[in-house]
Amino acid sequence: MTTSKSKTKSFFSRIPHAISMLFSIIVLVTLLTYLLPAGTYERVVVDGRNTVVPNSYKTISATPVGFLDMFKAIPLGFKAAVEIIFIVLAGGIMFGFMEKSKAVENAVGTLVKKLGLKNKHLIIVIMTFIYGLLGVAVGYENNIAMVPIAAVLSLALGGDLILAAGISVGAMTIGFGLSPINPYTVGTGHKIAELPMFSGAVLRSILCLTALSIMAYYNVRYFKRIMLQPQKSLGHGLNTTELTLSRPIQEYQLTGNNRMVLAIFIAGLLAVLYGVFNLNWYINELSAVFLIIAFLSGLVSRMSATAMSETVLKAVSIAAPGAFMVGFATSIKVLMEMGNIGDTISHQLSTVLQGLPLYASAICMTISQTVINFFIPSGSGQALATLPVMLPLGESLGLTRQITILAFQIGDGLSNLVNPTLGGLIAMLSMCRVPIDRWIRFIFPVLISLLGIAFLALIVAVTINYS
Repeated sequence: MTTSKSKTKSFFSRIPHAISMLFSIIVLVTLLTYLLPAGTYERVVVDGRNTVVPNSYKTISATPVGFLDMFKAIPLGFKAAVEIIFIVLAGGIMFGFMEKSKAVENAVGTLVKKLGLKNKHLIIVIMTFIYGLLGVAVGYENNIAMVPIAAVLSLALGGDLILAAGISVGAMTIGFGLSPINPYTVGTGHKIAELPMFSGAVLRSILCLTALSIMAYYNVRYFKRIMLQPQKSLGHGLNTTELTLSRPIQEYQLTGNNRMVLAIFIAGLLAVLYGVFNLNWYINELSAVFLIIAFLSGLVSRMSATAMSETVLKAVSIAAPGAFMVGFATSIKVLMEMGNIGDTISHQLSTVLQGLPLYASAICMTISQTVINFFIPSGSGQALATLPVMLPLGESLGLTRQITILAFQIGDGLSNLVNPTLGGLIAMLSMCRVPIDRWIRFIFPVLISLLGIAFLALIVAVTINYS
């Protein structure tokens, strides 16, 4: 009987623990530094950023990573990711103070009470699109503070932390990755290709809206399944401490102190939006704002110095595993740089595309960008590293520049859903306490569906000569 069950075990149940998965990738990349030739493209500085010179790839002396250096890359990864590591801690501290004041719990409880528990499915759909639009218009890591709210909301509806990640992390990743106005991928790509900024928005908008609709449908489908069969929840055993509602829905209402804390939180988010779009704020400034929100929330809640200190340490203890995962994942990027194989992988994938039929070349270009994204997880960094090579290659294959950029955006944006080397994804998952191995089990079917829709969009783009 036991043997039979083990044989029918699903593929997803065999996904290793997140630490094991990342360490396996670290070992694999180390081995690749021995198997692949070291190489580099020439780069020139354009508007203060290093851009690849097409047809400039050349091999260099091999720089294989030794056994000691493989482990040395881990602390170097933490050093390279220090800003994202700290924003995870800062976000956790901010949420810890807001949770201590009961502002989030009372706000979510009041919202669910007013919308009604009978409208659970509608709430899930609406919140999926709200988080998706945040990804489209605001960005990615900029929204990290919003993730824990989805966790409280999901649990209030009777869902789990996996559903919370689907509503928030899944929707924001899709919205950001396929955004028609994404400045890091589409914006950088259009600048490199000398196309009107954010041109071709109609097809991109249709693709993005369709993808968010699929995410919303899947979230509702998963919710229905765990309602009927709780044992099928992927969130069993995850830490929901202080995220669940502590009393019946009908008893919830906002106090004056709750309103003050929420006002501070909203003011902080508005400051973040203004700073990001007008003052070039990034991770460190966001961390500072999160800490200010935490401090002010503690003051208006009249917490003592001891209570505030204990709240900080408790919040850090909860956020620490996620912060660790961010640094651990970044060590993969460090290994690639130590072995000088990133440009080699990009070059070899681009040569594979040559000679393919027109439609196949567009789809394979997306697949190649997907592979590259696991080694260069930064959207703008990947654009600067690959598009100067891919754009002329695409034109030689008969693809317009707009199609090449669309293929790049799809490959980068959708693979971010399961990219263990993407610090932002690991950080957001940690905010709703979901390990990446369970996340992959949940999101992988969605990714396959989205890739099918995206490939169809590419076929349409080639057919209409999208430009």
